Amino acid sequence: MAVSEVSRAIAVAAFVASYVGLALGRVPGFRIDRTGVAIIGAAVMVASGAVPWADAVASVDAPTLVLLFVMTLALRRARTPLALLATVVVASGVLSAFFVNDVVCLVLAPVVLEATRQLALPPVPYLVALVTAANVGSVATLTGNPQNMLVGSFSSISYRSFLAREAPIAVVGLVCVYVAVALVYRRRLPNAPLEIAPDTRLAVHYSLMWKTIAATAVMLVAFLAGVPIAIVAITGAAWTLFTRRVNPEKVYREINWALLVLFAGLFVVTAGLEHTGLVDVLLRWAAAANLQSPAVLTVVTALLSNVVSNVPAVLLFKPLVTTFDEPRRAWLVLAMASTLAGNLTILGSVANLIVVEAARAARVEIGFVEYCKVGVPVTLVTLFLGWLLLAWF
Repeated sequence: MAVSEVSRAIAVAAFVASYVGLALGRVPGFRIDRTGVAIIGAAVMVASGAVPWADAVASVDAPTLVLLFVMTLALRRARTPLALLATVVVASGVLSAFFVNDVVCLVLAPVVLEATRQLALPPVPYLVALVTAANVGSVATLTGNPQNMLVGSFSSISYRSFLAREAPIAVVGLVCVYVAVALVYRRRLPNAPLEIAPDTRLAVHYSLMWKTIAATAVMLVAFLAGVPIAIVAITGAAWTLFTRRVNPEKVYREINWALLVLFAGLFVVTAGLEHTGLVDVLLRWAAAANLQSPAVLTVVTALLSNVVSNVPAVLLFKPLVTTFDEPRRAWLVLAMASTLAGNLTILGSVANLIVVEAARAARVEIGFVEYCKVGVPVTLVTLFLGWLLLAWF
């Protein structure tokens, strides 16, 4: 049944208002965050009749939410400042490839701050390297960041196939991060050898540690074997919850429930737009702009990701990519560009804000311009190399 003109107008208004609110991060004059914006937008879509309740429920991609739920649970050998920089870049990039980059930054930021404090090194270069490497490394796999999870769910590209195409981009990108940080901060990173004292205050649950490592290794093998990601993730999480040492409530507190609700709301808001018939208009615009070209898609995705954020950008492209002549390559380009664009400015990704806020809590300021000294060149170079690898190789 066709949607009435009133419902269509309400749906369009709700969609525009939702994405303006998501871009701003709040609603002026109200205490509403991005999650609240997504919930309200979804509610308006359903209440106005733009999206029937059954369609709204069906639009919420359960495997993606399961994967987000699970992934939120789930430097000692460096001898010189540059070696420590390389360690930070590699550790952040590799961990972010297999776990959500936001979580990696949340865990590693305090470690980097403490390490640089003990070694009397400037923390800013290492923190900038941490977050830019996390964003770049996360492009390698379907579990690296939320937008890749969406791409994997919508495109049905396997974990192994995605890894084969995107991992080279991540490797080249991490080299770019190291070179950029080393050049920008070459006068602040001394050449003297480092003396790192062991931290005797570290407490480790060895049985739980080995159990988690084993579970992670099995999960990675299952990912590469082609087992559905959501099933692997929820199974691994269930296994790690079997422990006598850690209270499950401590684990539940680590889950970002607001992020799950935000995604559920975004799914419904995007479904509302599809029900209005405006997708046909967007298709005509895409054809006029030659959006099927990897170069054009890379540029448009990067710009849009910095306007409305990368996850909403991927959701906006969802109805368009399926109509392209080469949707598989388009999904890969979309994942690459929306991820690497997050390095452009401090506001480019949630991971950036996590590191900046962690630094501020430790009385370390990372200014907008300071960050852009590395973020802008890294973004431009990695986007170019990413387009080159996906379009021509």
